[in-house]
Amino acid sequence: MESIIYTFSDNFFDNDTTYINLTYFDPDQKTFACESKHFEPTAAVTLCLINIFIFFLAIPGNLLVGWVITSSRQTLTPSDVYLFHLTIADGLMALTVPFWAVTVLQGWIFGDFLCKLLSLIFEANFYTSIIFLACISVDRYLVIVHASETLKSRQRMCSRLLCAAVWALGWALALPALFNDAFELHGDPGRMTCSEKFDMGSATSWRLATRGFRHIFGFFLPLGVMIICYTITIARLLHTRGFQKHRAMRVIIAVVVAFLLCWAPYHITMMVDTLMRARMIPFDCAVRRSVTMALSVTNTLALLHSCINPVLYAFVGEKFRKKMILLFQRKLRQERVSLSKFSRSTSQTSEGQGAVF
Repeated sequence: MESIIYTFSDNFFDNDTTYINLTYFDPDQKTFACESKHFEPTAAVTLCLINIFIFFLAIPGNLLVGWVITSSRQTLTPSDVYLFHLTIADGLMALTVPFWAVTVLQGWIFGDFLCKLLSLIFEANFYTSIIFLACISVDRYLVIVHASETLKSRQRMCSRLLCAAVWALGWALALPALFNDAFELHGDPGRMTCSEKFDMGSATSWRLATRGFRHIFGFFLPLGVMIICYTITIARLLHTRGFQKHRAMRVIIAVVVAFLLCWAPYHITMMVDTLMRARMIPFDCAVRRSVTMALSVTNTLALLHSCINPVLYAFVGEKFRKKMILLFQRKLRQERVSLSKFSRSTSQTSEGQGAVF
C-alpha cells in the first residue's frame, strides 16, 4: 500500500508533515491550500497611502515630543522619562511602516535579511511601546493616590532602571521574529511575503506559544494594569475638588479608549487566525482569505496608535503645551538675537569697507 508525503504550502497551515493513504484518500476541499489573493488595486493603494500618512504623522510628532522633553530645564518626572522612551519606541516602529506600505502593493521585495531585521525592530518596539503605556499608568496612580516626596524621589531613581528592564524585555519577547522569512506565496508566483515560517518541531506549538506571548504581554497584561491603575486613579479624582480633575479624567479615558480601538481589532483577528491555523474552528478558503486581509487592515489601525500617543500624552496635557510654547518662544528670541548680531556685523563690515575705498 503506497503512501506519499503531502504538505500544505500556503503558509496558512503548519509545516508539519501529513501522511495520506492514496487508496482511501477522499479529497476535502477545506484541507487544500488556498490560492493567495491579495488586495484589489484600489484597496491596496488606499492602505498604502494610509501607511504613508501614519509615517509622516508619527515621525514629526514623536520627534517634537522628544525634543520638548529633553529640552526641559526642570527635573524630569518618571512619567516624562517613560513618555520619552515611548516616543523612541513609537518612532522606531514608525520607521518600518514604509516597508510594509510597499509590501501591500508589490509584495515583499527587500530580501530575507531585512525581513528578519525589520520584523525584529517592529516586534521589539511593539512590546516596549505598550509596556511603557502601562508604566505611565502606574506612575500616574502612584503620584495621585500615593503622593509623597519620599516616594517621588525613589520613583526618579527607579524609573531609569525600569526603562532599561522594559527595553530588555521587549527585545527578548521579539526574538521569535527571527522565525520570519521571505518566501513565495502559494498560487501567486513571483510575489513574495515576509511572514513567520516554523521549520523545526511542531509549527502549531510554536505558533501558539509565540502568539500567546504577544497577546499576554502585548495586550492583556498592559491593558489590565492600565484599567486597574486608572480606575483607582479616577476614583480618587472624583473625591477631589477642582477643574483640573475633569481634564485629567478626560485624558485617562481617552488613553484607554484609544488603546482599545487601535489594538483590540488586531488581537481579535490574530486570535481567529491562530485558531483557524490550529484547526480549532471551522473554516473555508473565503474565510481564510478574509482573515488574512483583515490582519493587514487591523495591523495598519494598530500602527495608528503611534501617531495618537504624542497627541494624548503630550499635546492634550496643559503642562506639555506650556513647555512647548516656552521652548518656541525661547527659540524665536535666540534667532532674533542671532539675526540682530548678524545685521550689526554686516553693517560694521560695510562701513569699514566704505572707509577704505
